[in-house]
Formats: sequence, C-alpha cells, structure tokens
Amino acid sequence: MFNFLKKAFSKTGEAIQEIAPQKRKEIPKEEFEDILLESDVHFELVERILEPLPRLVNRIQAFNSLISVFQYKADFKESDAKPFVEMIIGVNGAGKTTTIAKLAYQYMQKDKSVILGAGDTFRAAAIEQLTLWAKKLEIPIVATQQGHDPSGVVFDTIASAKAKRIDHVIIDTAGRLHTQTNLGEELKKMIRVAGKAADGAPHRKLLILDGTQGSSSINQAKVFNDMIGIDGIIITKLDGTAKGGSILTIADELKIPIFYIGTGEKPEDLIRFKANEYVNTILDEIFIR
Repeated sequence: MFNFLKKAFSKTGEAIQEIAPQKRKEIPKEEFEDILLESDVHFELVERILEPLPRLVNRIQAFNSLISVFQYKADFKESDAKPFVEMIIGVNGAGKTTTIAKLAYQYMQKDKSVILGAGDTFRAAAIEQLTLWAKKLEIPIVATQQGHDPSGVVFDTIASAKAKRIDHVIIDTAGRLHTQTNLGEELKKMIRVAGKAADGAPHRKLLILDGTQGSSSINQAKVFNDMIGIDGIIITKLDGTAKGGSILTIADELKIPIFYIGTGEKPEDLIRFKANEYVNTILDEIFIR
C-alpha cells in the first residue's frame, strides 16, 4: 500500500524535497508552512494546521495536526442490496470512464459480477470509451445512441442486472459544466428512475475529482453535492501532479469521505484511501522515521 501511495505522490514528494532536501527529526514551523503551501494546501487551512505547533516541529506533532483534518465519518460499507447500484458523477476530463473500469476491475477481483451503464449519452465518445472498457474487461454494458434519454439507460441497466442476478451496477453520467442547471435536472431524474428500478438505488453516488486541478476542484464538488448529495469522492491523476496536499483541503472543505485515489491508467491503479497512510507518506518525505 505504501509503495502505491509513494508512486501516487511522487511529484508531490519531489516538490517537498526542493524545499527540504534533507530529512530531519525536526523542522522549523516556517519550513513546514512552505511545504504545505507548495503542496496546494489552502492558506487558511495551513494556518489552522500550524496554530498548535511549536517553533520546531517533529513528526508526531506534524502527524497529529494533519490527521485532525480528516474528522468526517468515513463509512465504506456497502449495503447488502443486489444489485448494488453506483452512479459516477464528475465533469468531463476528470477520469470518470477510466475510474469506472477500475471500480469494475476491483469488484471482479472479489469474484463479483458487474454491469456498466453508459449514461453519458451527451457525448458519443463517452459511450464508445465505456464500451471499449466493457469489452476489455469482458463484462456486459447497456448503451444507446448519443442524444437518447440517459434515464432510460439507468432503468434498463438495473433491470438487466436484476434479471441476470448481477452484483454491481456502475452507471456513468454526463459531465458537462457543473454550472448548467439542465445537467442538474438530468442527474436528479436519473436518480429518481434508479430508485424506481431498485429499492434505495443508487446506493452510492461517487464524485470523481481531477487531482491535477488541486483545490480548484472543490467548487465543482460543492455544486454537485448541493445538486444531488455526494456519498464519496475518488481523486484521480494524483501521480501526475505535485498538488498532493490538496487532499487535505478537499477533506476539510467538503467533509465528504475520500473513498479511493487513482494512481495510474491501468485497471488495478485504484487504491482505497486511508488518511493515516496518506499523512505518513507525506511526512516520509520530510522527517526521519
């Protein structure tokens, strides 16, 4: 796990090493501040993190201060519903399609059956990409033509899963600009239809955030959460950015559990997020263990 995290935060680690080339048992508070700001932690949060710390900061003090940010209830337990229906939300380019494939792959590794629903009917490319992943993973998909009603895809995917006794349903959604009200209404309709197709569905609504956008992705998250309520977050593309500290800002601002982080392009490049392991991975770049 730590190796995967080290890979995910390699660019963040490089940025930290430019500020603090030598690992030490203690570092000045001002240097710790520079590291946090360079890693894309929001300024106001940095001030709160630093407030209880002494002039010279050791690893234990730094860990306690950083871990305190993750004070939300993180319930990863899936319901016993069969099928277990997940709706994947996020703007175009955040990595929704690849993340859906990664989630499907994870479930398959647990000997669970999966069906995909190509609910982003706004873009032909989205339907094609998801269909390609379904073929690659050898799992069924419900897809229609561009411009068709996405709620119909939701209903048909869940109905097919129930008929075939499939364990997991993963539904893609359109990722047009989050400021468009018609997108919000479309998502609400898809959720209503899912609830009619299966009791309690969707059982989980996961928001995909692009890690390379750092703290700026928070506004997207707030709008989607206000629209439909988000159950958890998956942060993608962290292996390609030095903004690994933005996870702290995202956790602090949204108080929504971070479920997974994406660490690459392959189906297996998705790992469960654990706050203590994340904090330790960052501190490993600063302090001697």
